[in-house]
Amino acid sequence: MRTKSGLTQDKLSKELGISRASYTNIELGLKNPSLSLAIKIKAVLNYSNDDIFLNG
Repeated sequence: MRTKSGLTQDKLSKELGISRASYTNIELGLKNPSLSLAIKIKAVLNYSNDDIFLNG
C-alpha cells in the first residue's frame, strides 16, 4: 500500500511521527501498530478500514 502511494518508508514514518525502524518492523510483520497508529497509517495512505483491517 505504501509503495502504491509513492511513499518511502522514511517519508511515511516521518509523517506518522515514528522512527523508520519502527515502521519497517510494522511493515515486515515483526511488530503490530497500536490502533491509533493503524488509523494514522490508514489516513496517510488514504485507504478504507476494510482495505487495512480485512485484506491485510
